[in-house]
Amino acid sequence: MTASPSWTIGDLTIHRIDEVALPRPTGAWLLPAATPELVAENPWLQPDFADKDGILNMNSHTFAVTIGGLRVLVDTGIGNGKARANPAWNKLDTDYLQRLDSAGYAPESIDLVVLTHLHTDHVGWNTQWHNDSWIPTFPNARYLTSRTEWQFWADYDMDEPRRQMFDDSIHPINDAGLLDILDVPDSGLEVAPGLRLLPTPGHTPGHLAVQLGSAALITGDCIHHPVQFADPTIGSCVDIDPRRAETSRRALLQSLTGTSTLLLGTHFPPPTTGFVVSDEGAYRLIPA
Repeated sequence: MTASPSWTIGDLTIHRIDEVALPRPTGAWLLPAATPELVAENPWLQPDFADKDGILNMNSHTFAVTIGGLRVLVDTGIGNGKARANPAWNKLDTDYLQRLDSAGYAPESIDLVVLTHLHTDHVGWNTQWHNDSWIPTFPNARYLTSRTEWQFWADYDMDEPRRQMFDDSIHPINDAGLLDILDVPDSGLEVAPGLRLLPTPGHTPGHLAVQLGSAALITGDCIHHPVQFADPTIGSCVDIDPRRAETSRRALLQSLTGTSTLLLGTHFPPPTTGFVVSDEGAYRLIPA
């Protein structure tokens, strides 16, 4: 286990808590329009964000930060020991919790868990297996999601794998009274001093990005990979509303272009963070 990387901006220190590198075919499946030819047209993507063959590199990690006097975890990854249809996520056994603790964020010390959306690879560590049941991993935290997101999945005709995910990772925190379902207006919602939830719908209807004052912004899955800076029309194969997802992505990138706000990608491989600049009608990430 190596030390978790962190970035300090003003009085904030943001820690990346690594879970697992995603398998090599992930990028081609998730972002099918991001071809090796397109990568070759944007050499700034290599070697960090794509390998020498133009195959996208992708990770699963979360972020921990102390802001507004609260200890905050943004998303909770895939989780350990959970039966999943995706072989890369099935029955994981990682040292994620040890990494979180080593970064100074013991599970019982977390005050808020922000769930950018309710997808399998963002909610897994909500719970852990203990005494023959799934219990909240962060027993002293409030878990936050948007009402739009919650209502969408409540009305959704789920297949068995997604129903299983809700049973082991969502319902236990709700049953424990730890889940706060928030009305998030289009302008965003400040849930603690400096901590703002920003609606970025499309990937899911209630998807949220997370703004940390003017210092930083965490993308969630509004942007999966820096290749989408080079071509914002590139969408994910699992976007609920691809056109709306593109609109949200473009608006977010435009709002950050030329600013000193650090962007942190939830699935971006190292170096993970950077600043957004314009680049021949599109955008580019300048690593921090």
